[in-house]
Amino acid sequence: MEIDRRPRTPREKYGEELRLRRVAAGMTQEELSERVVCSPTLISHFEAGRRLPKPDDAARIDRALGTDGFFARWLEDLESKYADHFAAAAELEQQATLIQQFALSLVPGVLQTDDYARALFRAYRPNHTAESLDEAVVIRTKRRRILDGPTQPVVWTLLDEAVLRRSVGGPLVMAEQLGKIADMAEAGRLRLHVIPYGVGAHSLMESLLTLMSFEDSAPAAYVEGFLSGNLMDDPALVSTCQTAYALALSDALSQQESLALVRAAAEEHAHGQQ
Repeated sequence: MEIDRRPRTPREKYGEELRLRRVAAGMTQEELSERVVCSPTLISHFEAGRRLPKPDDAARIDRALGTDGFFARWLEDLESKYADHFAAAAELEQQATLIQQFALSLVPGVLQTDDYARALFRAYRPNHTAESLDEAVVIRTKRRRILDGPTQPVVWTLLDEAVLRRSVGGPLVMAEQLGKIADMAEAGRLRLHVIPYGVGAHSLMESLLTLMSFEDSAPAAYVEGFLSGNLMDDPALVSTCQTAYALALSDALSQQESLALVRAAAEEHAHGQQ
């Protein structure tokens, strides 16, 4: 049985059209990347529908291919619902076959419960309304759909112990949140490890980090701060991030020890002992 590999999503259609126009122009991905002033890997991501070009990149693509603003105009119809600094990473997250995430102080977005996410948004939106909070929560928690499938993506979750101890939304919200993470780990849906306070300094203590691997393209790394994020596909930078993740993982508790610690923290929150 032949698998239908035609592009299905609007982003995939955008990428396929870019590939067709590039080939028609007689250019390789490397040649187009030189004119767009980006890496060939990024052109590959554009054509696979994993990432969208920024407006300036789309304009340079149009100039390189002589497409008279075609890709820049089409891009306007594909604007992401996510914050600008996270939009590209969100696109890649949907395509990854392996996600390795580290969280320093907060539960990773893709694992957050509705109540946990709502408490986070309420904390930094001083003039929020119930409607705006609900909308933000829906957008964030839709990301959980990537975990609905039985096999993909494979997810590794590495947490600093601070994630377990900081009460977000109150004791019951934290108990539910940590219980959910533990349940997923016990069910085999994610691999869970915790770096305990006793380790002291470790290789990832400065930043959130997400590593993403794909079936047919180079891996990427994403780091995030307040209202900012950096998606990296440069092989040297990604390799450095992978090494840092491996070092931090070597300092973490085993899966069984981590699961026990998360369960214990959930119980402590539930009984007001934190």
